[in-house]
Amino acid sequence: MIIIRNERPEDYRVVEELTKTAFWNVNVPGCDEHYLAHILRSHEDFIPELDLVLELDGKIIANIMYTKAWLNDENGNEKEILTFGPLSVLPEYQRKGYGKHLLDHSLEKAAEMGYEAVVIFGNPENYIPRGFKNCKRFNVSTGGKFPVAMLVRELREGVLDGNNWTFRDSSAYNYNPSDVEEFDKSFPQMKKEHKPSQELFYIYSGSEMR
Repeated sequence: MIIIRNERPEDYRVVEELTKTAFWNVNVPGCDEHYLAHILRSHEDFIPELDLVLELDGKIIANIMYTKAWLNDENGNEKEILTFGPLSVLPEYQRKGYGKHLLDHSLEKAAEMGYEAVVIFGNPENYIPRGFKNCKRFNVSTGGKFPVAMLVRELREGVLDGNNWTFRDSSAYNYNPSDVEEFDKSFPQMKKEHKPSQELFYIYSGSEMR
């Protein structure tokens, strides 16, 4: 049986361990995402209502967290939107539809809350099937640049039409890498290795649309 619900304080460590397991050696040797999950909860831009876990037969196997983000147009107008991450699924449950189910549920809830758009940095192969498009389709940039990995989904159709937008994410994502190392000492230790997926991450994160 699948249940999607809000994360509770007693879930925090479970979710952080899940997140470490899900991201370890995927994008880089090791990972930072479990530390990010830890610090997001106390940040002013964090949205508790969209901090969700997916339980399968009573076991938490996936989690998603959202924070506020912003778009500014050429006239100085600002629109509060969303970004999410980490989105974590235990490796043995990946590619089975659980992450998609959790993501779709969270996007529906975000739309019900009145949010109109979501901007993320992620693997296009994972998110284009969920309705995301490259940022250039919506004239959303990072100071005039259109990263391949920056993806946008409108939660209200046409809300981004007719403007040139600049994306700004939350300061919650600015942290000291040395803090990650200290935090990780309390977790089961795992070996850092080089994986082919890291090269794909490198390509996507460093490429721009022309």
